[in-house]
Amino acid sequence: MLMAASFCDVNLRSGPPKLHDFLSDQNGKTSSFCRSHAHAQKLCSYSRQHKFLKKLDTKHVEVKQRFKLHRASFAKNAHSSELAKEDDISMATLIWRAIKLPIYSVALVPLTIGSTSAYLQSSTFPATRYFVLLVSSILVITWLNLSNDVYDFDTGADKNKKESVVNLIGSRTGTLVAAYLFLVLGSMGLIRVSLEAGHLRAMLLLACAIICGYIYQCPPFRLSYHGLGEPLCFAAFGPFATTAFYWLMGNNSASYLPLTGTVLCASLLVGFTTSLILFCSHFHQVEEDIKVGKISPLVRLGTEKGSSVVKVAVVALYSFLLTSGLSRDLPFTCIILCLLTLPMGNRVVSFVEENHEDKRSIFMAKYYCVRLHALFGASLAAGLVIAKFGYKRYVPRLILS
Repeated sequence: MLMAASFCDVNLRSGPPKLHDFLSDQNGKTSSFCRSHAHAQKLCSYSRQHKFLKKLDTKHVEVKQRFKLHRASFAKNAHSSELAKEDDISMATLIWRAIKLPIYSVALVPLTIGSTSAYLQSSTFPATRYFVLLVSSILVITWLNLSNDVYDFDTGADKNKKESVVNLIGSRTGTLVAAYLFLVLGSMGLIRVSLEAGHLRAMLLLACAIICGYIYQCPPFRLSYHGLGEPLCFAAFGPFATTAFYWLMGNNSASYLPLTGTVLCASLLVGFTTSLILFCSHFHQVEEDIKVGKISPLVRLGTEKGSSVVKVAVVALYSFLLTSGLSRDLPFTCIILCLLTLPMGNRVVSFVEENHEDKRSIFMAKYYCVRLHALFGASLAAGLVIAKFGYKRYVPRLILS
């Protein structure tokens, strides 16, 4: 009995610790199972998120590809639309572009500035001589335009230029013959007036101006293909032509006008605005010029830098105008009137900056430059005439007698 009681007592005392250990072990296993289950759930959640993100990335790539395709399709349609617009240009518009009537202001402005400079100096204005010189100058400019179309046709530069005279009439030979006929007739008029005035210097300057035009575009020189068109244009229409007209309009066989600071500064301004017309005429022809190896300034610079050059050129034009006024080489009336053309100068700059990449729109840049050239020239001429009557104390500075 005593042994049995002792045994039972021992078992009863050892029972709770064993039960506690058993329960602790079961709780540990349950906790471990819960942690494993939670980890598995978390892995499944990560896997689902990864699949969702991967699917989202795939859809994003598909959307980008579709957008690129739509954009390419839109660009192609826009290009086709532009080509269709080009094809829809009427014959009347093409003929107007071929005639280039506004461009003939480059014949009118140098003659008018030279004539008014001579009037300021000599108080004479031979109207008949002015008319003969104007017609002769227009004939020479016609030679420039027609021969330029012929030689650009030869090199392929005008292959897609619908307003080219050669493309319009379909005859290269006929265009070239007509061009040199106009040159002969124009030169005869210029020689006649030079002989009548008895001024060999003027005749020499006009010859230099025509030579500049020849080496600018005609073989074997074609200096315009080497980026030298603008300097030649500046010299031909500025110092050469304007100064020659000044001498011819103010001189007769008995007396010669001296070369003054007034006519020299005025001729430089004329050359400046004329060269700007030529520079801006390259913007819409860059691709064609590159194909035929014509290294125009815009091919060298690109249209973006070219637009910056236009801005600098316009600023330089008005800066030189003010400098000429401060040095008293130009009358105060010229400065005031020419400054009134600033809105047109600003319009040229803003138009080129906004449209230099748009081949269709930038075509009009040269015509904005023509407007500036004509307005600036008219203001300069008016200022010289007004100075004759209202600014009688003004005496042009003598440079060469």
